[in-house]
Amino acid sequence: AICPRDETVTLSLTLGFTFDKPIQYLSTEANNPLVAALENATFAPALEDLPFALEDASPGESAERIVVVVNGPTGLDNPHRQGLVSALTDGRGPLNILGGIPTINLDYSPMWRVFPAVWTDEAIKKGYRYRMTSALQAAEMSTRGFLKSLDGGDFRAVGFVVNCPVVYRIN
Repeated sequence: AICPRDETVTLSLTLGFTFDKPIQYLSTEANNPLVAALENATFAPALEDLPFALEDASPGESAERIVVVVNGPTGLDNPHRQGLVSALTDGRGPLNILGGIPTINLDYSPMWRVFPAVWTDEAIKKGYRYRMTSALQAAEMSTRGFLKSLDGGDFRAVGFVVNCPVVYRIN
């Protein structure tokens, strides 16, 4: 929020996870208007031109993965709640999962490739859907066939990029 009268700016942090630890990050820009709205970030269409938007992260590249669960468990009292559906219905954050942070990754960058994660019907029926706190968990569930991308294809980057620097890791 910006208050010109008081000359103040209030920045809202988002709670997420990395390497099984909670973190807080600040979303500033995104290359897609829907992603920008969901992240409370500025829509910056020029980010669309970044060459790595559709790739997975390689060592030394200037972007990592952020896993955005789409259809995770819902309900404020549910200890496993996570995802966009939950965030849109209960007003809390989506609890995204970031792939790396400055204290662990020497090639850290605040630029993130969005990997949307959709739990499969089979995973939901079998009760496998839970709150993930590590990108490694998402990769494992994808390998086992329980997470897919938005279009039902393999779990992958879909071209959305977000600038969201990690501000704090909660130990």
